[in-house]
Amino acid sequence: MDILLVASAFNSLSQRVHAELTDEGHRVDVVLASHGAEAIRTAVHEVCPELIVAPMLKTALPDDVWQAHTCLVVHPGPPGDRGPSSLDWAITEDSARWGVTVLQAEAAMDAGDVWASESFPMAPVGKSDLYRNEASDAAAAAVRLAVQRYADGSFKPQAQSDPSIRVVWRDFFRQEQRGIDWDTDSTETVLRKLRGADSQPGVLDELLGREVFLHGGHPEDRLRGRPGKLLATRAGAVCRATRDGAVWIPELRPRKNSGDPAPFRRPAAAVLASFPVPSGAAARARIGPPSWSGSRPGWLPEDTAPLELPAGRRTWTDIRYRQQGDIGFLTISFPGGAMSTDHCRRLLAAYRYALTRPTSLLVLGGARDFFSNGIHLNVIEAAADPAGESWANLNAMDDLVEAVLRTTDRMVVAALGGNAAAGGVMLALAADEVWCRTGTVLNPHYRRMGLYGSELWTYTLPRRVGAETAGRLTTEALPVSAAAAAAIGLVDRVVPVPAQEFGAEVDRMAAGLARDPDLPRRIAAKAAARRADEEQRPLAEYRRAELARMRAIFFDPQAPYHALRSAFVRKLPGGSPRPLTPVGEPVAGGEL
Repeated sequence: MDILLVASAFNSLSQRVHAELTDEGHRVDVVLASHGAEAIRTAVHEVCPELIVAPMLKTALPDDVWQAHTCLVVHPGPPGDRGPSSLDWAITEDSARWGVTVLQAEAAMDAGDVWASESFPMAPVGKSDLYRNEASDAAAAAVRLAVQRYADGSFKPQAQSDPSIRVVWRDFFRQEQRGIDWDTDSTETVLRKLRGADSQPGVLDELLGREVFLHGGHPEDRLRGRPGKLLATRAGAVCRATRDGAVWIPELRPRKNSGDPAPFRRPAAAVLASFPVPSGAAARARIGPPSWSGSRPGWLPEDTAPLELPAGRRTWTDIRYRQQGDIGFLTISFPGGAMSTDHCRRLLAAYRYALTRPTSLLVLGGARDFFSNGIHLNVIEAAADPAGESWANLNAMDDLVEAVLRTTDRMVVAALGGNAAAGGVMLALAADEVWCRTGTVLNPHYRRMGLYGSELWTYTLPRRVGAETAGRLTTEALPVSAAAAAAIGLVDRVVPVPAQEFGAEVDRMAAGLARDPDLPRRIAAKAAARRADEEQRPLAEYRRAELARMRAIFFDPQAPYHALRSAFVRKLPGGSPRPLTPVGEPVAGGEL
């Protein structure tokens, strides 16, 4: 069928629906609702779609569109659930299961007939992680079923007036309901509030006399202090005491009206370090002697978790190493999948440590949710010199990718439990094998941010898929499903398990690969292939050519990259002026 997707943003779910419907043979066009009602009407007129699907919609469809066409809207709640904050309420109420409903658009919000629904278990993770994984799995399945039913022509959707459907209206979840009382709320209550708002909208709070939004929350088992007190920093996050424990908060976002020139999410310690030095005896007594420096506040001690975390620890860190027999596992979990210069350098140090361990197989990744989305646009935008920080960040990514490519004494597997984009895809392609969870969406291109790209993609991408397909992937700049990626050789294995089971399945698969009697031969063969490739054209030449193109972009103030980056980070209206291209916003930065 000819299907038109209408989405407020081309986010992770919209991309997945686009990719999977395309895989099933449908012609899929996209129009962004952010371009306005007239753009939607124009798209409908030009495409003449047989069906309109809205996977992610913040505003109502124009009346004349849904009255003249069948429009299926994805609602992140079970049948009968209505309102704009369904997942927020589900997390707040500690629901064991939740659901996704595909319903027909009509005048009343979320009140249309039900075409399909799927339920899913509620995992103890942040809302955005839940949305991109369990909810996304259910939504994609429900959309495919609804489209199949519509195409069949015999299915009659279920009216929500049916007695079997219990209708519940849930109001918009306001900041007043998210607020944390640090003196009385337990650690679990604090975590639930933080997780219910981790990506959007965050939890409004006050730190050092400034209003900020807190993003993300993880438990800490050892550090303690007066409730509400900042205790330490670690890998850019800050630790804050609760009445019965402490939590790690990876990111902060200054309030827009605070006067902060960078009112967007970035590492928490960096945001605090950008605040003016507090004055007065009361402030000094509360936070200790200030000595601000670098990207973190000097008055907070740095608490460094060991790379190999002891069993039983309940704490947060974004890079971990563990070893099981002949297998090393280097697990990464960066907020939003974005990797700053610091992230890349710390991961490279951890990777080099992993190479000192006596293993024949090293697994990179393996956690649920994002693998990597490449360079950290938010950190770059906040830098005093964005061009210089872009350059530093890209070189740090290149150093990491080159280290993986030059590993010839063991097999390296990239295990993607979630989405990857741009340099994050190229990081995965540097490994010998790429394993993807079903439902993963890959964006192996840079074009939507106005970039040529680096991370040695001109070597790794054609090596995997051929020059012609590499050219198509990077110029069309469309999302690729895990199944389609496997079909073209972009990935080696698709892992058909729920998000919660991905880590255990990767362990099982890695154990099988490590036992393979052919593994020593494969390691020797890859070392020989690397030597032959190096003789034909050194990696340094690929890198030099890519970086020359990127440097010209970074240090050109008129290059589109700077305006595209700023619009994305600051959530300004953006995307292509052409209404029928699935571009919207880039996927870096952890958007829902």
